Amino acid sequence: MNRRNFIQTSIGTIGALAAGTVPSLAFEDQAPPLFEISLAEWSLHNMIWKKNLTNMDFPKYAKDEFGITAVEYVNGFFKDKAKDVKYLTELKKRTGDEGITNVLIMIDGEGQIGAAENKKRQQTVDNHKKWVEAAQFLGCHSIRVNAFGGGKNRDEKADNVIHGLTKLSEFAKDFNINIVVENHGGLSSDGRWLKQVLSTVNMPNCGALPDFGNFKEYDRYQGITDLMPFAKGVSAKSRVFDDKGNETQTNFFKAMKICLDAGYRGHVGIEFEGKEISEQDGIHKTKALLEKVRDTYSKG
Repeated sequence: MNRRNFIQTSIGTIGALAAGTVPSLAFEDQAPPLFEISLAEWSLHNMIWKKNLTNMDFPKYAKDEFGITAVEYVNGFFKDKAKDVKYLTELKKRTGDEGITNVLIMIDGEGQIGAAENKKRQQTVDNHKKWVEAAQFLGCHSIRVNAFGGGKNRDEKADNVIHGLTKLSEFAKDFNINIVVENHGGLSSDGRWLKQVLSTVNMPNCGALPDFGNFKEYDRYQGITDLMPFAKGVSAKSRVFDDKGNETQTNFFKAMKICLDAGYRGHVGIEFEGKEISEQDGIHKTKALLEKVRDTYSKG
């Protein structure tokens, strides 16, 4: 096509578009997914403990092996690196280069946030501060803490946890970091108790990370319902699958409907903890199930 024909053809096409005689060439905006899928590092804890994978290599492995580009770290896998600027800079560079989102850091082993003694409780708060700073540096939105503590009864333990969470959340708000509590054993696995704790703290950056599989004797669906108003993340715990690809301990369709009905549209983290199949197979199966749930509810 010579220059004159090209110009004439272009003018004709523009005129036809204006007259509405040919379909528009504009692309329609695609609706965002109902939720994004992330990978909790704990899903690969055996592989990491056996030194077949490092925390530094975890994000790229999540992308290459599972096609997941959002990750949730476990502080125990880089315990001595919270203040290591060189290490954190390299980790941030690698995730940035790969287009990977750093979602949160799960914190364990830093003391009881609700310790009965004021001095011990303050020490726990102080121990968590370095992880708040590390989370901000990496671009995470939250750190996950445990609502463990001391006291003679439920109410005393609640009061102590409330005091600890409040102090840590006050520190974290200046870093734009959320403090999120997972139902992770003890009274924290009682949805009603944890709901009351978070309601009393009543701070915008103090919330919950509901875990499908950690409610113990408490009804898991009631527990998810209790915590979703505070949720800043969701942990899709999986252990055992049937031959149809469904998780046998949690009805993912029911659990995710509760999350979606509550208006949640953030990341849903895969946390495979099964022993009957490999960690890799478990992650693949959990991802496939979450995608099936998402596709089903996306169609209305």
